[in-house]
Amino acid sequence: MNDIRILYVEDEPFLARIVKESLESRGFEVHLSTDGMQGLEMFRETNPHICVLDIMLPHKDGLHLAREIKQERPQTPIIFLTAKTQTEDLIRGFKSGGNDYLRKPFSMEELIVRIQNLLSITSPAYRKDNLNQVAGERIVLGKYVFLPGRYELHLGNEIRNLSHRETQLLRLLTQNTEEAVLRRDLLLKIWGDDSFANSRNLDVYISRIRDYLAKDPSIRIQTLKGVGYHFQMPE
Repeated sequence: MNDIRILYVEDEPFLARIVKESLESRGFEVHLSTDGMQGLEMFRETNPHICVLDIMLPHKDGLHLAREIKQERPQTPIIFLTAKTQTEDLIRGFKSGGNDYLRKPFSMEELIVRIQNLLSITSPAYRKDNLNQVAGERIVLGKYVFLPGRYELHLGNEIRNLSHRETQLLRLLTQNTEEAVLRRDLLLKIWGDDSFANSRNLDVYISRIRDYLAKDPSIRIQTLKGVGYHFQMPE
């Protein structure tokens, strides 16, 4: 995912900072603009791989900005972010050149997955580079291939997009298959505390991961009552 440039145009300072920092923590290079006119200039300067645009922007709204971007470089994928929920707003967004549409409020996990999916469709180089990651980022689990950097679990040609917490959990379970992973450690590392509510959440996430890996019966997540879990797979 290195060297992927994102143009992000958002005029809400708090949201802009959170999204920018979150994307950068995943390895993206983010160029932030706070209005549509500046956004177009930044698009020309940075030549981004993908654009993430708010619709309600000062000086030039996201719809006009998208049309101008598509006129200059039609192949550039665009994701719209908006608080508007009417069908006609969605239609206007796609007619302006948008490839995807995410309603506010949204989760960072969903935004990242949508960015990755659009890049995989529109950029063959991105798809090739990211499916041939270094060994530390490509984990073979029986019949599966786990790409934690892309939040993906592959089985042949099937790709399952994982959430951030699902990725964290699977990575922690697979880091040491020789011994148990303590339940309390999972809760503290993923949720930040070991409250009863989060303990119930962990049960749900463990069940999901088991379902995701169910097509290879040689993989097991053994529950060690009162202790934690032991991830087991063929040598």
